[in-house]
Amino acid sequence: MNTQPIRVLLVEDNELNRDMLSRRLTRAGFNVLTAIDGEEALILMRKVRPDVVLLDMNLPIKDGWTTAKEARLDPALQNLPIIALTAHAMESDRLQAIEAGCNDYATKPIDFPDLLQKIEEAVL
Repeated sequence: MNTQPIRVLLVEDNELNRDMLSRRLTRAGFNVLTAIDGEEALILMRKVRPDVVLLDMNLPIKDGWTTAKEARLDPALQNLPIIALTAHAMESDRLQAIEAGCNDYATKPIDFPDLLQKIEEAVL
């Protein structure tokens, strides 16, 4: 049985959101790495191979939609679970995230118990 903590890559440019979510995930037992933009996220995805990515969609340099699409073009990242994080709560926004290559979608403000369930479902 694997006793290693689940490695979560949290991609969030807002420092307050990143800090709060990172601390909550760490307290929940996850090994959390962070990135502040899509370029940094892709580098870490390839280098660290996290178990799941929590990807803010509104990022500087390279937004979440582009980041997810590029990850899906990389054979090494095609099966990496990506959960979109966004303040956009319309059904069309969810569909856009899924079409970009995200496996799931969570709206801000984050419902933490719901996010934990999505992470668990993504890595099983």
